[in-house]
Amino acid sequence: MASRRNVIKTIGISAGAFLAPEILHASSDVKETQFSFCLNTSTIMGQKPGLKGYLDIAAKAGYDGVELWIRDIQEYLSSGNSLSELKKYISDSGLRFENAIGFAPWMVDDDEKRKAGFQQMEKEMELLAELGCTRIAAPAAGVNAPLDLFKAGERYKSLLDLGRKTGVMPQLEFWGAFPYFHHLGQVLMVAAVADDPDARILPDVYHLFRGGSGYDGLKMLNGNLIEIFHMNDFVDTIPREKQEDKDRVYPGDGAAPMKQILHDIRNSGGKKVLSLELFNQDYWKQDALQVARTGLSKMKKLVGEI
Repeated sequence: MASRRNVIKTIGISAGAFLAPEILHASSDVKETQFSFCLNTSTIMGQKPGLKGYLDIAAKAGYDGVELWIRDIQEYLSSGNSLSELKKYISDSGLRFENAIGFAPWMVDDDEKRKAGFQQMEKEMELLAELGCTRIAAPAAGVNAPLDLFKAGERYKSLLDLGRKTGVMPQLEFWGAFPYFHHLGQVLMVAAVADDPDARILPDVYHLFRGGSGYDGLKMLNGNLIEIFHMNDFVDTIPREKQEDKDRVYPGDGAAPMKQILHDIRNSGGKKVLSLELFNQDYWKQDALQVARTGLSKMKKLVGEI
């Protein structure tokens, strides 16, 4: 187990993993970020188009990639469809399978539940590897008490080892309304304790707001730390502490400082996948293709303005 002294040393050694390149090098050395656009299928899950429907809609709308949910893949396969057929369908769609959304309880304190969580994660990683996906979200699912972030960092290190074994790397995710793992500061500490060059975090416009992180912390991050960034927006008509996932709106339609956010992400360098993740029930009542197209158009417009 890492001692606090060793972790402090680790944070010092690995500061370069988090500090923005403009702090460490001349600004002329910063490579321009390359943005690509992705659809998280939560955005249109209310219309229930099915797994192939998600892929068809994302492709027709003009996205570069897609984030699928593990449960949808499992449901598709349990209905008698084959893994090879799905892999071909994804390939034929022209979309990159950028990331998968799952909820294995890998971070929990209970030893037996955590062991089961790692076993679940390994099976899901192996499934995703077969489909050509190289990332999986790694939230603090199942945690029901305050976290020891040092222990959480050690568990994330073990999860990264599992990711290297399977070829599918865990993206450390935090939820703004989740009492035990909701702040950018917490996720950065867990990543620092892991002390691993493959550590990655998965921020979200809404969660940064909802959990009280704000957005200035993004200026401190090296581009390699973030590969996928969840895009959405929040309204200013509901108090922060009362906002829910369903209150998210299209990027640019709310009160988030989108230009600042995208400017800081761009300046950090590296390739970034901007993935539209919404749970807006009003959008779920609309035509799924139109919702997907609208979201993509709004993301591209915002990127074009920075």
